[in-house]
Amino acid sequence: MQPHANHAAERNIVIIGGGFAGTTLAQALEQRLPPPWRVVLVSQESYTTFNPMLAEVVGASVFPEHVIAPIRQMVSQTRFIMATVTEVDTARRLVVGNTLAGRREIPYEHLVFAFGTRANLALVPGMEEHALPLKLIGDALFIRNRVLQRVARIELEADPEIRRRLGHFVVVGGGFSGVEVAGELADFLASARRFYPRVRPEELAVTILQDGARLLPELPECLGQAAARSMAKRGIQVRLGARAAQVADTGVTLASGEFLSSATVICTIGTKPNPVVERLGVPTQRGRIETEPDMQVRMHPGLWAIGDCALVPNARSGQLSPPTAQFAVAQAGQLADNLLAAIDGRPTRPFGHVSRGMMATTGHMKGVAQVFGLRLSGLPAWLLWRAYYLLRMPTFGRKLRIWVEWTWSMFFKADITHLRFTRTSEADAAPAVPALPTSSPH
Repeated sequence: MQPHANHAAERNIVIIGGGFAGTTLAQALEQRLPPPWRVVLVSQESYTTFNPMLAEVVGASVFPEHVIAPIRQMVSQTRFIMATVTEVDTARRLVVGNTLAGRREIPYEHLVFAFGTRANLALVPGMEEHALPLKLIGDALFIRNRVLQRVARIELEADPEIRRRLGHFVVVGGGFSGVEVAGELADFLASARRFYPRVRPEELAVTILQDGARLLPELPECLGQAAARSMAKRGIQVRLGARAAQVADTGVTLASGEFLSSATVICTIGTKPNPVVERLGVPTQRGRIETEPDMQVRMHPGLWAIGDCALVPNARSGQLSPPTAQFAVAQAGQLADNLLAAIDGRPTRPFGHVSRGMMATTGHMKGVAQVFGLRLSGLPAWLLWRAYYLLRMPTFGRKLRIWVEWTWSMFFKADITHLRFTRTSEADAAPAVPALPTSSPH
């Protein structure tokens, strides 16, 4: 599809990405832009995913629809286009994407990258072929199904070595995502095991590998230690200073040469840029776009970046902003001011934000947090963490429904339903069986 004839009259601020950063920026701009300026939000999905809650989907603590919110409910005057961006033409100032109606060109005056990052499974040899990433809602559901498949298969296996390998789940990475998914997974297995009477408790194990001196390096040391103690109490093996050097279908080889037998390896480390960014050639560092202090992409006037995909200096701390929801929201608010200043010909301001606190879950109804200097752990931290994300949900009705369902689920065991989205035409087909080697490579 070619540009419309009235493109010359359009003054678009185009935002690519419908996550925390993109939707918050659209909300901040749409009420303040003078005509003929308008906001166009382009996203591959029609919803925002609350990525920090994906671990709870893995552990069946929440339903998948609890961690997503329809973008059209989050914005009112912004034009939303569901499209996969394939190209950015900076010379013609066009965003090119594939929509439900075919190819479309969207002109822009200012372009904001807010689409997060991709998982970099090439970081460790064998990880791309044998590990499961946790970046999308589909990843979380797939991991949950795979865990249930593994436990069900243990009941059918007689070989003790295979049973141990099936029941050992290894999580690579001790940051927020790794700690959250390892904790949720351990609690899920403990809750679900009573429905699998032929599986012994000692046949189920979770190991978290952290190539560093402590868990949660983004948080104060005492909270990282509290998270490690919480996990150790529930039998999670916390391996510090343990770097994964090779991932195979039978397990993980550490840099020390030690081999951990496991049929399921979950990857929470490594990021790479969106393919559009790679083709555009903007400067990146460890998968994130380098920006100036005011969040303009370095050496690319008119291009801006915020959120997980951006490496934004924080003027208040002198350090780089962490890739968290709190900083994504703060960057969006500051960028809205900077874009309005750029439109008016006024100078922009560098991004600066003082963290109000940081939180992480360590399992179902367990967490650690530091908020306004107050350190919390256990249930209070977990409740605070849940409350923060509940407040981010659009519309009062959605908030109320999710609050009721979350409260109700606190008093019952996790759901062990294995969701297979089978169509009528597929009903008689044999279920796919995940491959599992029958012998150890050692």
